[in-house]
Amino acid sequence: MGDRLPTTTYRGRFAPSPTGLLHAGSLVAALASWLDARAHCGAWLVRIEDVDRMRCVPGADRAILTQLATCGLDPDEPVWRQSTRDAAYAQALRRLVDAGWAYPCACTRQDIEAAWHARGVPRTRHHARPYPGTCRPEHGGLRGRPPRAWRLHVGRVVAALGLPVPLPWHDRRLGAQAQDVAAEVGDFVLRRADGLWAYQLAVVVDDAAQGITHVVRGQDLADNTARQIVLQRALGLPTPCYLHTPLVLGPNGEKLSKQNGAQPLDLHDPLTALSAAAAVLGLPPAHATLHTSLRAWTDAWAAR
Repeated sequence: MGDRLPTTTYRGRFAPSPTGLLHAGSLVAALASWLDARAHCGAWLVRIEDVDRMRCVPGADRAILTQLATCGLDPDEPVWRQSTRDAAYAQALRRLVDAGWAYPCACTRQDIEAAWHARGVPRTRHHARPYPGTCRPEHGGLRGRPPRAWRLHVGRVVAALGLPVPLPWHDRRLGAQAQDVAAEVGDFVLRRADGLWAYQLAVVVDDAAQGITHVVRGQDLADNTARQIVLQRALGLPTPCYLHTPLVLGPNGEKLSKQNGAQPLDLHDPLTALSAAAAVLGLPPAHATLHTSLRAWTDAWAAR
């Protein structure tokens, strides 16, 4: 729809990973982010998050853009790809290292498990353990072992910048949120052991570089928000407004995803697929055409 041109400073984005085609769950996030941008008369961008090159499916990026276009969801600016952004991520990591806020880590997952086991802390099912700080400089660093990954020293960032603990943030749908990043997550990875850039660093750097003011994404990503805010503060970058959308669940009651067999969208009738996504978002039934439905849903979204 080209009738609502960007007239404000609002800048939103949809950032799919090309590990497969869009499914019903990802269309909910795409539609919500598009509607939010249109309701604010803002710009809607698409960024292909292909930083994890080993998991990317050849041609999936182009297929995703075709799927979006078929649904009438066209970006307002040229598409970005994380695979072209290595230099920006390296510069951000160097800033953190120079500040003393990032350090190399030699630990494997088995090392982390062993460290917690030695402390007598049992593993909680479906809950990732926070990093125990084994390779922190004040704990002796690498101790002669070769570095594998780079981590953010969350404790130093929080102390140096005087960040509140737990760190509060607001979600436009979920309301007040807070997380003690140091205790619940620990020093999270910035560059992985395989040399690839971690999601947290890439998304923070790119959101700032693209001037993103509003992030609308699935609720499964809400848990990432506090650590991204810590990283934004460490790099002196602005924090967008956040809205996390309801999840589409599979037959097993878990989030519909490519990993649990979610089927690609059937877009022979794109309005049917969009209507299902709109229903998840609590929007009224579709109109007769794709164009009129998108317009009506934009008006309904703006009226909230």
